[in-house]
Amino acid sequence: MSDEEAQTPDEKTSISYDEFMKLDIRAAKIVAVEPIEGADKLLKITLDVGELGERTVAAGIKAWYDPEELVGKTVTYLANLEPRKLRGVVSQGMLLAAGENAALLSPEKPVAPGAVVR
Repeated sequence: MSDEEAQTPDEKTSISYDEFMKLDIRAAKIVAVEPIEGADKLLKITLDVGELGERTVAAGIKAWYDPEELVGKTVTYLANLEPRKLRGVVSQGMLLAAGENAALLSPEKPVAPGAVVR
């Protein structure tokens, strides 16, 4: 466990509302999933993010999800995270998940791909 993961909420630095508003969090529909060659934990996931088009993310959720069960799900996506290359895949954002079992966060009701999380 990293130092950041071990911190309690009181120990983390507070951010302002203006800083939070910089996050572009959206609903995204998973349209394709495939394993990344040579990666034990990563899946390459293609997302439909509505007006933003398709985006690709590399997500470390392989231990908890089979690729087939993810296709068609609507998830929560951080769209404006700086791209990062992981195992040869340029990851254009991040899926939001909670807990030790990487439970993907999903909207309670149906929403269109690209819907802004407020």
